Order: sequence, then C-alpha cells, then structure tokens
Amino acid sequence: MNQSVAELLEVVGLNEEFTNESLRNLGDADSRYVKDLKLNFKTILKGDKLNQKEVALMGLALAANAANNPLQRFFRKLAEENEATISEIGEAVACASLLSSNNVLYRFRHFVEKEKYAQIPARLRMNIMMTPVLGKEFFELISTAVSAVNGCQMCVASHENHLIELGTTEERIFESIRMASVITSMVKVIY
Repeated sequence: MNQSVAELLEVVGLNEEFTNESLRNLGDADSRYVKDLKLNFKTILKGDKLNQKEVALMGLALAANAANNPLQRFFRKLAEENEATISEIGEAVACASLLSSNNVLYRFRHFVEKEKYAQIPARLRMNIMMTPVLGKEFFELISTAVSAVNGCQMCVASHENHLIELGTTEERIFESIRMASVITSMVKVIY
C-alpha cells in the first residue's frame, strides 16, 4: 500500500487492510492529492472557531448526510471522547436527515419558481428545530453545512441569515462550510 494512503487511513482510525477503488486508484498513481487531503482533514479536526465537540458532531452529521459508515464511526468516537451525550450524537444525525428532506423540498420550490408551490404547506414535521438539544445556534450551523453540501441555495441563505441574527460570526459559519467541503472530499475516498 502507498505510504500516503496508509497515513490517510491512520488519521481516520482505519487499518491498512481497508481499501476501495478510490484508494487503490490514488495509491497506484502515488497521487500528491492524498497528502493534501490528509492535511486538510487534520486541519479541520483542530477547529479554530469550533470546539472539539462541535467538530466531532458536525463531522458526524456530515458523514451521516453522506451515508458514510467509516467516517460516522470515526466522528462518533471523537464525539464520545469529547463528552458528547447520546442525545447530542443522535440529534446530529437527525439534523442531517431532516435537512436532507427539507433540501429536496426547498430546492424543488427554488428550481421551479412557481408561487403556487410556495403557498402549499410543506407538511413536514420538524419538532427538533424548535428546541434542539444541540442548542439553536449549533443546530443552525449544522443545518447550513448540510444544506450547502446538498446544494439547496434557499436553505443555505435562510440558515445563514438565522445564524447572523443569533450573533454567529461569518468566520464561524465559513469554518463550518470549509469543514463540509473537506468531509465531502473525504467521502469520495473513504467509504
């Protein structure tokens, strides 16, 4: 196995026997990208504007959004190591699922741009958004990141606006989006 690929696997707690087509292709090519990906991933794990528990829970939500089991296991372990409760862990995954549903509906409304669809009630239960265990600000931060990954412009704009109203800095929002971009690149390689 290529040394860079082995190092990348080590970062996410996987042994050298773990493999898939993407890892084989990158390793066979001795791709310099693997080193960049490893460094990018290690950088987001440090968190500048997010604390370690938030990094772990955000990562878990993004991995769940991608249905990526290896990264979900990694981030769940990291969340537990940083004293996340079972309720917080569950809600991070629930947030990803809820936002995936919302993103489909609101992307449709945005793409079609018919007033009639905007008037029809969504009829989607979203009780966890009212009083989230994660706190309103962090729930909105995860919602923004998941919505960005899922490509829902309307949801991204709405959640980003709520975050600004809650007093969240643009730097904290941007760090969440940067984290989402790096995890999205990781799910193409670690799956």
